Amino acid sequence: MSPKLLTSIFALSLFGAASCSQGSQVSSEPAPETEASTETTATTDTDPYIWMEDVESERALDWVRAQNERSLAGLKDDPLYEKLYSEALEIVNASERIPYGSVRDGEVYNFWQDETNVRGLWRKTSLESYGTDSPEWETILDFDQLAADEDKNWVYKGANCFSAKDDDRWACLVSLSDGGKDATEDREFDLATKSFVEGGFVVPEAKSGISWLHYDTVLIATDWGGDGSTLTESGYPSVVKKWTRGTPLSEATEMFAGDKTDVGVWPTVLELEDGTRIPMAVESDTFFTSKYFMFPDGIDTPVLLQIPEKSSPIGVFENLLYVTLQEDWTFEGVSGPYTYKSGSLVAIPWTDRLLQEGVVTSIQQVFVPNDRQSIESVTITKDEVLMTLNDNVKGAVYSIKKSENGFDVTPLDLPENGALSVTFASDKEDVVFINYEDFLTPDSLLAYMPETGEIETIKSLPEKFDADGLVVEQFEATSTDGTKIPYFIVHKDDISMDGTTPTLLYGYGGFQVSMPPSYSALRGKLWLERGGAYVVANIRGGGEFGPEWHQAGLKTKRQIIYDDFIAVGEDLIAKGITTPEHLGIQGGSNGGLLMGVMLTQRPDLWNAVVVQVPLLDMLRYHLLLAGASWIDEYGDPNVPEEREWLEKMSPYHNFDPEADYPEPFFVTSTKDDRVHPAHARKMAKLFEDAGKPFLYYENIDGGHSAAANLKETANRVALEITYLFQKLKD
Repeated sequence: MSPKLLTSIFALSLFGAASCSQGSQVSSEPAPETEASTETTATTDTDPYIWMEDVESERALDWVRAQNERSLAGLKDDPLYEKLYSEALEIVNASERIPYGSVRDGEVYNFWQDETNVRGLWRKTSLESYGTDSPEWETILDFDQLAADEDKNWVYKGANCFSAKDDDRWACLVSLSDGGKDATEDREFDLATKSFVEGGFVVPEAKSGISWLHYDTVLIATDWGGDGSTLTESGYPSVVKKWTRGTPLSEATEMFAGDKTDVGVWPTVLELEDGTRIPMAVESDTFFTSKYFMFPDGIDTPVLLQIPEKSSPIGVFENLLYVTLQEDWTFEGVSGPYTYKSGSLVAIPWTDRLLQEGVVTSIQQVFVPNDRQSIESVTITKDEVLMTLNDNVKGAVYSIKKSENGFDVTPLDLPENGALSVTFASDKEDVVFINYEDFLTPDSLLAYMPETGEIETIKSLPEKFDADGLVVEQFEATSTDGTKIPYFIVHKDDISMDGTTPTLLYGYGGFQVSMPPSYSALRGKLWLERGGAYVVANIRGGGEFGPEWHQAGLKTKRQIIYDDFIAVGEDLIAKGITTPEHLGIQGGSNGGLLMGVMLTQRPDLWNAVVVQVPLLDMLRYHLLLAGASWIDEYGDPNVPEEREWLEKMSPYHNFDPEADYPEPFFVTSTKDDRVHPAHARKMAKLFEDAGKPFLYYENIDGGHSAAANLKETANRVALEITYLFQKLKD
């Protein structure tokens, strides 16, 4: 329910093939179109490479194409590249993939891509057929055909489907992206007729937020008028309106308007157990704080739900509103004040006063994680509440049921020592889908029936790489403040502890995003089988141990995140697993910033650095695309104390033309409308003008994943692995 999820930066999955599924809510992350800003920050009089911020200018793209040609020649001429690309292409196009999906009235809906269906098919099958080895799929929408018919570079970005109790109409809003951008065009689609609805809801390209209130009414936040005047400084919508079927978008009626300084304002709908649907607007003042406003019938003014701004309401079940806390909540109860701990799950009785005035009259404690646990998600099903928990970076799923003495919190009988995630659950369907994976065990999809407690494995992937002789270990490194930083390492059990093993260290460290164990056929086949070791660092800034683990590295405290990562690298060397000559690092998005900092702070510690879709200019990041929304994470360049820290940290401003850097590989995308490609462009230009070696690849399409389809994914991964072996293997 929390719109904060819609604006998160998610880690770029290492070597991960795209795996999309049709869901009930489309991911909408608003930001302005890519006009270059000419504004400079307070102490930056000139930026010689600011012209690179004009995303699709002839000058910028000429430079991009020249760097692509130079870099790709050196990588693709390596005989290893063709072998890696062939293996990667076979993996991403393999039919032996789990067709993840969502259930609606006994049918499973799935989005599928393969060698034939490059852009993908939206399709469905019965729940019974889905459980077989060869489901009988019925195509709903062919995106390759749609792109050909309309001469567009359409990339499917999800479907937001109407779903209400006792209403079986079949409307969806399908999100279509031009080349993989976050901005989408949204069109109403009828699942029954398998066609777009003539005269239905259509939203022009923007990063819109849309929620169905009723079949004939949607709540929408978008770029009203298309001129950016109703967007926040972060480029997100600031106005929510109610739009009725059969009327033009311009006649939608305003419900709520936020401030220009907000991150964004989002619509959502809370459905009660009796079918009542309550329109809501969520005003995100910062990336991590939000106010929740309700619009109950008969009340003219918005009702503010009086919960902490760092909290996430989940939904109502058995007359209780479940809420996760990202800050302590001291509540004045009947017997005096009591503090509910940050990271915990609480339940609030749903009362008329809560609905009409927003006033919380009592709170019930549901679950409090310990210091090495974190709540990853909470989901409401038809029969119970499910909680996914990280326990020392290993997953578990718990059933939560109200009891006479509080709540019964019971673990489900699921595989252990890996990652568990609820991939589908609904309060209108009988089945829940849960996925399990670990570093050496392929994904399994389990069907869980909350009413009976039955769990059945319905899909399992075959092994895609030879895991014989591979082992997984979990260690801890000691950071500069004495904190123990866990990390996983996957390697052959007979490696020589002489420091010669090619080792890839991956990190993210931001936005409370956890890095649990994961199975990657690409990683296993292309890297591990060839003798490489793979390491995941669970550094601070992530969510592995709850909100405090994340908040320990916010703004001017961020150096501790980088110290954590360095500590893991040094620990690998101290153990004799690798040496700087054979140690490479990789990260994307916020992890790309991590890579840039590692380049400038400790260039002596690594011999290869893959910098994917990065932030690197930390004095102008807030002026580019969605950057202003991340000020609560990184700090504000306009605040002197925070700017002073950003100047010390910013990779772009700490490049030293006299320093000895490892040759980095910058990877980005022209169509990335979340993290501006100029970050990578400008940093690479510093290397070029200093005469230092670097590699650069900018996919002209692809969005924030730097790959708009499976072939592009296979190509990107093959390029990255070729580079890593060139640098790290004797």
